[in-house]
Amino acid sequence: MIRNFLLSICSLLLFVGSTIAQQRTCGANEVLARQLLEDPDMQQRMKDIERHTEDFIQSGGAHDRVQVTIPVVVHVVYYNSTQNISDAQILSQIDVLNADFRRLNADAANTPSVWQSIAADCEINFCMAAQDPSGNATTGIERRQTTVNGFSTNDNVKFYSSGGLNAWDRNKYLNLWVCNLSGGLLGYAQFPGGGASTDGVVCDYAYFGTVGVATPPFHLGRTATHEVGHWLNCYHIWGDDGTSCNGSDGVSDTPNQADENYGCPSFPTISCSNGPNGDMFMNYMDYTDDACMNVFTNGQKSRMQSLFNAGGARAALLTSNGCDQPGGGGSCGTPGSLSATNITQTSATLGWGAVSGATSYNLQYKLSVAGSWTTVSVGGTSYNLSGLTAGSTYNYQVQAVCGATTGSYSSASSFTTQSGGGGSCSDAYEPNNSRNAAKVIPTDVAFQAQIATASDNDWYRFSNTSSKRRIKIDMTTLPDDYDVRLYRNNSYLAVSQNAGTLDEQIIYNTNTVSSSYYAYVYGYNGANSNTQCYTLKVSLSSTNWRLDGSTEGEVEEVDVPLVFENAGFGMYPNPATGEVTVEIPVEADSDVTLTVMDPSGKAAIQLHSAINKGNNRLNFDVSDLPNGVYFVQLRNGSLAHTRKLVVNK
Repeated sequence: MIRNFLLSICSLLLFVGSTIAQQRTCGANEVLARQLLEDPDMQQRMKDIERHTEDFIQSGGAHDRVQVTIPVVVHVVYYNSTQNISDAQILSQIDVLNADFRRLNADAANTPSVWQSIAADCEINFCMAAQDPSGNATTGIERRQTTVNGFSTNDNVKFYSSGGLNAWDRNKYLNLWVCNLSGGLLGYAQFPGGGASTDGVVCDYAYFGTVGVATPPFHLGRTATHEVGHWLNCYHIWGDDGTSCNGSDGVSDTPNQADENYGCPSFPTISCSNGPNGDMFMNYMDYTDDACMNVFTNGQKSRMQSLFNAGGARAALLTSNGCDQPGGGGSCGTPGSLSATNITQTSATLGWGAVSGATSYNLQYKLSVAGSWTTVSVGGTSYNLSGLTAGSTYNYQVQAVCGATTGSYSSASSFTTQSGGGGSCSDAYEPNNSRNAAKVIPTDVAFQAQIATASDNDWYRFSNTSSKRRIKIDMTTLPDDYDVRLYRNNSYLAVSQNAGTLDEQIIYNTNTVSSSYYAYVYGYNGANSNTQCYTLKVSLSSTNWRLDGSTEGEVEEVDVPLVFENAGFGMYPNPATGEVTVEIPVEADSDVTLTVMDPSGKAAIQLHSAINKGNNRLNFDVSDLPNGVYFVQLRNGSLAHTRKLVVNK
């Protein structure tokens, strides 16, 4: 099996009346189980996708992340007029998807503070298709009245021959079917790896969008958010393990959880000894009511983003022209090169690139925590906003107007006004925007510098010595989401890329002395502040740095970079049935100990090996171990990385 949750089936729960489901029900796992039986090759395709996902994450793939805009076609299959939902209801659902996958949802502030730092802007946008697969203009909505009054998870709604509508090319569109689902089912999705003719998401008409016949408590569009999450390779947060606490959703930053949650639980809700914070029941991949869902995590984002990386299962969507108006008269492009300048406590100047044929532009802006946009019509390619709130983050997007037609809104961008206290800082090391322009900095001395614009970044050069070789980089007082990398000459060594304004730290215990080490500081996705500085300090030590940043005690000298937010080594397959391979990249010959431990900490397998500079592989066999969760620890002197391994035979 690919995962111990791949063949589990979502429970279908009792409901009251003919259509109103009292608890969330999802058919994604039921569909997956059927497809795996019907298509013997699908399991291998999903294994390949999972391997690609793990490689993306282990290689620091967050730096290959992209903003994605996915064209959407909505197939409305209705038996009666009530099921034939309005365009307004459909468009309200697209608005919800754009808000939820960009962390622009009005209820984002409801995420408990303990998880705010890992709450993710998944950088995925959605637009209604503007042209169909034949290149003809479309609204992105097609409708068919059917003689079928209730569909199930058998995918009949996806074929015209069985009363539904055929899928459009999945390499160009996300297919959303809206129909009457029987049995109280809210929706289901097909995971990456399934067949092309059935690829997409199905939602019941009563649980789609936020207006029209959308029915509480599933009337805020989160059914589609949940199912599109599956379509983007995210699994149920509890791991579909039947309350055993052994399941996994394949994500490192979601807590272990016994089972699904319903309704609106109180925080914290404890299971699987996951206190003090408990279950992340507000995650979109749980089963709570729409009003209680509000977050994807950085780990879930990485799974989604891996699909669009080179070789990813949905990478073809990056070149889709489905959002573009058909060629010829009436086409209207999408503004790009969005910028925010001259930012003060109460104002900012917003700019964007010109679109050929545009006669004006619609600018939308709002506080990041607000639910609705303010729209202004602008004749040029810039606009001065005033009356803003100090120290607040705003989102904005722009649409071109070409006479009687309009283009798609741009991907949303953001800026933060200056805080009420004003404040400024100076940067003595500018200009240093490239490796060749890197400024030499002293070690063991903290200093302040600034990422002043979206295109700004800072390069610093420093040396270690034969008596103090070991390197630690600390970056603190971050005004925005900044990351730091370590290089030696042109060789990339390590990265720290925590989310938001969390401190960054790199520990690199090396034996190599060089005068050409570089620290590279940059803002993720253009993050910057023209009023506040960050603090950087490069420290050297004669003995190895420990994970807590101390140097107490002598430890074996090794040359293994610690890459925060990575597990430090690759491991596959996971879950495993027999032989497991561990991939270990190191920069010098050294000795390692690999230990497989059960949850009590007892060693089940232990290997000692001498490894060489470069990429290494170690293999071990788990076929004699009972099914369950284990922890694989790779230790080199005092430095250790640990990853969870599921044995499921």
